[in-house]
Amino acid sequence: MKKILFLLLFAACIGPAQAATSPAHDMTQMWQAMLAKPAMAVGAAFDEDGRLWRAQVRDGHLWVSNSDDAGANYGEPVRVNAEPEAIAADGENRPKLVAKGGALYVSWTRSLDKPMTGDIRFSRSLDGGRSFSVPVTVNDNREIISHRFDAMAVNAKGQVYIAWLDKRDLSEARKSGKEYAGAALYYAVSDDGGKRFRRNVKVANHTCECCRTAMALDTDGVPVVAWRHVYDGNIRDHAIVKLDGKATMARLGQENWNVAACPHHGPSISIAKDGAYHAAWFSNAPEKRGLFYAYSTDQGKTFSTPLNFGKPAVQAAHPAVFSLGERVHLAWKEFDGEHTRIVAMSSGDGGKNWSAPASLASTADASDSPLLIERKGRVYLSWNTKNEGHRVIEANQ
Repeated sequence: MKKILFLLLFAACIGPAQAATSPAHDMTQMWQAMLAKPAMAVGAAFDEDGRLWRAQVRDGHLWVSNSDDAGANYGEPVRVNAEPEAIAADGENRPKLVAKGGALYVSWTRSLDKPMTGDIRFSRSLDGGRSFSVPVTVNDNREIISHRFDAMAVNAKGQVYIAWLDKRDLSEARKSGKEYAGAALYYAVSDDGGKRFRRNVKVANHTCECCRTAMALDTDGVPVVAWRHVYDGNIRDHAIVKLDGKATMARLGQENWNVAACPHHGPSISIAKDGAYHAAWFSNAPEKRGLFYAYSTDQGKTFSTPLNFGKPAVQAAHPAVFSLGERVHLAWKEFDGEHTRIVAMSSGDGGKNWSAPASLASTADASDSPLLIERKGRVYLSWNTKNEGHRVIEANQ
């Protein structure tokens, strides 16, 4: 079942030229079936007081609830969007949630009726989660095209940054009969805590169109974004850039994976107070296959030699990284044909040496990708599964 789903998602992201040579599929029917699936992906975050906040999708609504005992019990959930909409909450998409300074910020991708299309949505709560603002659409291009796979961060100044993958440039290229590989990376920033957003800004052309983006705040409060990029020759390795208007895009991985479709497998990035960048990603290049981790101590100008981790034989996938400085955590999924496990390991010296991998949790049915979150200097795994529900498990070893 996992392989079938992967192939469907893989085929769904193939461009028109490749799709013409693929077996015929009713893309609209497949898209509607995907939208009708139960929402597995959950957003979660701890606030400064250690209270856990959770964002889940149910019946076309985003619901936010909180727990004072790290997920053992939750209060009554609060509905974010009054009007129902198709909210992407599976695979590479999850609702994003930030809890900071007594406010809550949520972003998500609203799926539209046309296959593989969507809009980026945002709402906030300024009263401790008791109510939420009317959701707004962040992308200022309103074509029925793909604006999807959002990432969000909120800095200490109250600036809200949201980045996503956007196909407006592909749409323009097609109108003039030109070729355009993949999508583009765009972002928008709000300087007033999410009340208003500035115009959309393009960061890079030719991103892989169905792999999640990742975002983390640098020590100066400006975010860094990582994504899978389409390099010359259809090489789909990862890139990274700081959204300060000065930094140039840097290549994160050098696996040289040549693939004529989107792998649906984006990166993860984390930056702690020491300023070191930590990144994890997946590649299936013939010579460099599996999961990879690297760190940078010069703000992404150079990275350490990537560490290849996880076991390809058990489909190691969807890594998450979280840094607290010298203490760095990795978690990922493995599937042995019957059970999916979340496996984790940690480093106590900034990513130079690592503990032996250890299993944190397992399930025998559908599950979300791992999410690592922090509570007062301790790292936790947030993981939602069909059989066991949402679990929050301490990841410290």
